[in-house]
Amino acid sequence: MSRPADSPRAARAPVIHARGLGKVYAPGTPAEVVALRNVDLDIARGDFVAIMGPSGSGKSTLMNLLGCLDTPSSGRYACDGIDVATLDAEALADLRRDKIGFVFQGFHLLPRMDALHNVAMPLGYSGVPHAERLERAREVLESVGLGDRVGHRPSEMSGGQQQRVAIARALVNQPPILLADEPTGALDSRTGEEILALFKRLRDADHTVVIITHDAEVAAHADRTYVMHDGELHEGGQRPREALA
Repeated sequence: MSRPADSPRAARAPVIHARGLGKVYAPGTPAEVVALRNVDLDIARGDFVAIMGPSGSGKSTLMNLLGCLDTPSSGRYACDGIDVATLDAEALADLRRDKIGFVFQGFHLLPRMDALHNVAMPLGYSGVPHAERLERAREVLESVGLGDRVGHRPSEMSGGQQQRVAIARALVNQPPILLADEPTGALDSRTGEEILALFKRLRDADHTVVIITHDAEVAAHADRTYVMHDGELHEGGQRPREALA
């Protein structure tokens, strides 16, 4: 699928907007750790961005802040236009449910559930009726190429198929943002390429995709790359959009 022409990234409203984000663990104690330092970041709807860095660089801390799984020690973060500092715990949980889909290296599927019910599960927290949950789950499984695997449990699927189920589950609430932490780390190279191609199709469908990775070959598939080093974020490269179809 080729990407439709659109306006420059700077002209599009960011769905991720961070200014001066910092995170300090155990502040003021001998065990104090500065995990994130003064991070500025804007990511627009329809961007595919990779954040690279070795273990301990701060990339996972940044993902936790962007995913509203943790709160910053300093700075501001707006998720799809919502200032997260204004939200209480319940509202933050609602924002995570509605605005962010998570994909992890380990899939995190429930082994006793088939693909259909694994994907449908988040809709239960949204109060969606049972029949509609299953219908929407089936549709999103078909969209990731697993329409013929809806009745299979995780143990009956390959690693790549399990990751597609995990991606479908992340998408079932139709969130604008998809955060993926080492999404190809447990896969062979060919299957990893298939998952990255799926992320590109999701980008073309106007999802915002952010992947956390230590692998430069994985990051090279993104539109734009950032590098984390000692808690600081540095912009890497941006590939021409015509090369990303």
